[in-house]
Amino acid sequence: MYINRDIESAIRFLEGDYPVLTIIGPRQSGKTSLVQHLYPDHTYVNLEHAHAYQLAIDSADEFFRGYPPPVVIDEIQRVPELLRTIQVLTDESGQKAKQFIITGSQEIQSKGHISQSLAGRTALFHLLPLSIGEMKASGAFPANRDAILLKGCYPKLYAEDLASPYHYYQNYISTYIQKDVKQITAIKDERLFYLFLKLLAGRVGNLLNVSSVSNDLGISRETVNRWLSILEASHIIQLLNPWSPGRTGSLVKTPKVYFCDTGVVTTLLDISTEQQMLRDPLRGAIFENFCVMEAMKQRNNKALPQNLSFYRTKHGVEVDLLFEENRCLTPYEIKSSDRYHADQFSNLKKFSQEISKHRSVSSRGGLIYAGQIRTRLGEYEVIPFTDMKDLF
Repeated sequence: MYINRDIESAIRFLEGDYPVLTIIGPRQSGKTSLVQHLYPDHTYVNLEHAHAYQLAIDSADEFFRGYPPPVVIDEIQRVPELLRTIQVLTDESGQKAKQFIITGSQEIQSKGHISQSLAGRTALFHLLPLSIGEMKASGAFPANRDAILLKGCYPKLYAEDLASPYHYYQNYISTYIQKDVKQITAIKDERLFYLFLKLLAGRVGNLLNVSSVSNDLGISRETVNRWLSILEASHIIQLLNPWSPGRTGSLVKTPKVYFCDTGVVTTLLDISTEQQMLRDPLRGAIFENFCVMEAMKQRNNKALPQNLSFYRTKHGVEVDLLFEENRCLTPYEIKSSDRYHADQFSNLKKFSQEISKHRSVSSRGGLIYAGQIRTRLGEYEVIPFTDMKDLF
């Protein structure tokens, strides 16, 4: 079953302006299904297939004789050298619209080549796993918070309604994460890299202290930073940077670490049941992860800059998520509780009092929580996380 994706509108809007459309995202996020749905009449080739890969390696000219445009090329990071030929072909043909549709699951392998070879020739889209709206449309959206956090958002879990998300993510971690990592770099100790993944899962939603991670694993800071870059490039983790007006030293400058999907987090933490999730001390951080990623999906699906950050002072005042638009900040607190109370707005009030000296603060901010009632409490909105659609 194909699940319609919110990003389709943005792709359709821009497809007539560029000879190349590039869609980047995690493995299994639905890139292939999306492009085959949008462009069923294009020639299709997947560079994971041995014959196509070898042909591309041996001769780009022969490759494009066998797979002429208009063409969909899956997993371009396998042979990024093809991008130079795509540049030549687009310039020679003079045809403007959607001649090459390319997808990639590793930015470290493909994005640099894309920016060098296809500057001005491609529209770039980022496809993450399903948004809340897309999951609801599938008809298989779980009924409660803990079930949602465990199931995560990967399309296969909703299109096929798989019985065990936990086993799906176990296979995903062992197959796709390790496969992508091996394609990017040689990891001498795979067991240690897996411990690194588990350690990051245990720090989800927290400030990323590279020195602490280095000490805990007994590896160098350089190795930690290299492994973080690999995980970012493979769309396994996402870093959220702190907001700073550039005028004060009282704000932290360290990013927070999140995973692209909560199903990966819960599996790395060996949480497999709703009962475990309910009792786990990291439930609040995992819920925050889910909501932050939903905000990122909404921006990506509109092909717009994310403009997302968080706020934290060295004195401990923190706002979980900021959205900036037209130099106006909209702050959100994220709580995993299914009830709201006045104390949950204290940091929002402190933030507004301090930041209003530098920027305008929107009245649309408020509390995103796990309850079901949408209302307003004083100057702030109270928003069920299942109603996050179009907040960003």
